[in-house]
Amino acid sequence: MSQLPTKDQILEWISDNPTLTSKRDISKAFGIKGAARIDLKRMLKELEDEGHLTKRKKTYRDPDQLPPVSVLQISDQTGDGDLLAKPMEWQGEGPEPVVLFVAKASDPALKPGDRILGRLTFVKGLDHQYEARLIRRIGTNPHKMLGVFRKTAEGGRILPVDKGSDKEWLVPADGVNGAKDGELVEGQQTGPRGRMGLPKAKVTDRLGDPSQPRAISLIAVHQHGIPDDFPDPVIAEADAMKPVGLSGRVDMRDMPMITIDPADARDHDDACWAHADDDPKNAGGHIIWVAIADVAHYVRPGTALDREARKRGNSSYFPDRVVPMLPDRLSGDLCSLHEGVPRGCVAVRMQIDADGQKISHRFERGLMRSVASLNYAQVQAAMDGDPDDQCAPLMDDVIRPLYAAYEALKRARALRQPLELDLPERKIMLTEDGKVASVNFRDRFDAHKLIEEFMVLANVAAAETLIAKRTPQLYRVHEEPAPEKLESLRETAQSSGLTLAKGQVLQTRHLNNLLKQAEGTDFDELINMSTLRSMTQAYYSPQNFGHFGLALKSYAHFTSPIRRYADLIVHRGLVSAHGWGEDGLTGDEIGRLEDTATHISETERRSMMAERDTTDRYLAAFLSDRVGAEMAGRISGVQRFGAFVRLDETGADGLIPVRSLGSEFFHYDKEEQVLEGSDSGLRIGIGQRVLVRLTEAVPVTGGLMLELLELDGKAPPRGRRSFGKGKPSRRRQVAAKKKRDKIKRKVERRRG
Repeated sequence: MSQLPTKDQILEWISDNPTLTSKRDISKAFGIKGAARIDLKRMLKELEDEGHLTKRKKTYRDPDQLPPVSVLQISDQTGDGDLLAKPMEWQGEGPEPVVLFVAKASDPALKPGDRILGRLTFVKGLDHQYEARLIRRIGTNPHKMLGVFRKTAEGGRILPVDKGSDKEWLVPADGVNGAKDGELVEGQQTGPRGRMGLPKAKVTDRLGDPSQPRAISLIAVHQHGIPDDFPDPVIAEADAMKPVGLSGRVDMRDMPMITIDPADARDHDDACWAHADDDPKNAGGHIIWVAIADVAHYVRPGTALDREARKRGNSSYFPDRVVPMLPDRLSGDLCSLHEGVPRGCVAVRMQIDADGQKISHRFERGLMRSVASLNYAQVQAAMDGDPDDQCAPLMDDVIRPLYAAYEALKRARALRQPLELDLPERKIMLTEDGKVASVNFRDRFDAHKLIEEFMVLANVAAAETLIAKRTPQLYRVHEEPAPEKLESLRETAQSSGLTLAKGQVLQTRHLNNLLKQAEGTDFDELINMSTLRSMTQAYYSPQNFGHFGLALKSYAHFTSPIRRYADLIVHRGLVSAHGWGEDGLTGDEIGRLEDTATHISETERRSMMAERDTTDRYLAAFLSDRVGAEMAGRISGVQRFGAFVRLDETGADGLIPVRSLGSEFFHYDKEEQVLEGSDSGLRIGIGQRVLVRLTEAVPVTGGLMLELLELDGKAPPRGRRSFGKGKPSRRRQVAAKKKRDKIKRKVERRRG
């Protein structure tokens, strides 16, 4: 070619030949030689400056097109099971192109979040712009972080919102993404920590002002990776749903069932009714009906709704919002047992005797209509002699029979003796603009206990039915405490002058006896907290290991399919076991029950941590105006770095840093959960009463820092730091070693 190409010709060549985009390739294509290459270099630089091209190493490409080989992240799965991916290096001005991953039989299984190096092919006339084939898998999601952006001359930094974390990330100027100083951002790590610097990151999402009250739960949602937006296909499926009819169902619309929920409940997934049993062979007995929303009818295996529900695992509840497992069309409408509206349900009829023992039960798939949507306080007030206009007509036929059945179940509960922990639940009340108005402890009425006992009985019935019909299911499992934790609890009880039976198989009644000994004493809260700490965490499993805390041999979650995926699996199992339709448990689901159990156990823990972190942040915001105030509390935990205190008034947890306890060295005894001063002999352990001063409250992290003023009513001594590393006295070292050896021998004997 005798002359230089135009800029348009260069761009057209790069677009048509994405694999031949180096300066050398372009020179060869247009016959450019010698000094003319300098002019070509100038033209390419101008195209780059104008934004038409981006330089990548020694090649040029159209920024509105993807390179032939690129890093991709698997982002979603279509209704047909195809995987979609998003490019990690998209720099175009238009919307991010859709990439369809085309798998070969030899490719490894991929899931959303995985990153790959893929070979891309541009396609036209389809609902995706590129198709990708795997070159190699390069890992999963890069590390993400949530923090406050601080602008600097070179770009900025992301300061973490995690309580106790001091790790920061450096954001180069090209990774700021428009973030402003002090803004809450989500970031993604882009490079490792340098020898002398911070790890690099880029801002991927701007979340607004972290000081705004509504940002508190948003921080937890993003920090713990809880999905809070439903994909369009999921919403489309939900919006297309219609109310169920009577076909194939038992007509229960004449049964006077009611729902009883918290006053601020958005959905009603369980209803109940009870009456005296008219069977002469069961004098004094009762019939209890529990009806649960028929979610399985709407959320069917293999649909977008099902995949999203499984992905979420459960709903997450915060003081200012709910992140539901299902879209509102289902959770707040079609699957909510609203007053006066026919709704599909799966109901269980349970016959109990006068002592509350279940004689028989049977399940039905029906159509019901709630006669009233009531709240706990309202129902309790009615039973206490002050019924309102809604409850008054229901007293004789509905409310009193419910309580009569509950009285029988109380007798069965007393015989069974489930674990009776007394741990008040906090309730954070917000103003209309999202600020904390007050922090109270939730009222605990008999109405709450009534519904709990009905639900436990229904869950037992579901588990027993599926066992009898040999249908796979997910059990709710709670195993007994580990021997070492039980021994630690026994030592705590002995040091408090109490006893915990040993030398026999542990039962919940033994723990209840310990809790009763402590009731009303100075050790009440200590023993309740220590007993809770000794417990294992409940989880889901396809194998039945029983439920220790409830003292039940078989237990499954059946009563909340709107907010728990485990319950939906149990509903599908009941559908299959009774032959009610084609929306039951599939072979594919049965094959992956183990994976599902592990996954939803993890999502449950994720929600619990997010809800706890949110509560901590709201409490820190509530107390931020009271820095400097003196507060009473009790030591709730001990670590090497300090002691945790639970404040009486709010139930908030704060930290007394060990560095604030004076200049002496404090030895941490992990076995006894005690901090001991090397000079003063000061011992700080779980359960001790304290008076503290609030020195710091940080809403963005939820951190509370405290200063110890009094320990068990006395001002603590202040020792001096010993030279070298301080140690406890020789006598205490020997005593601690004997105790550790004793526990070790007992544990080994138990295991042997």
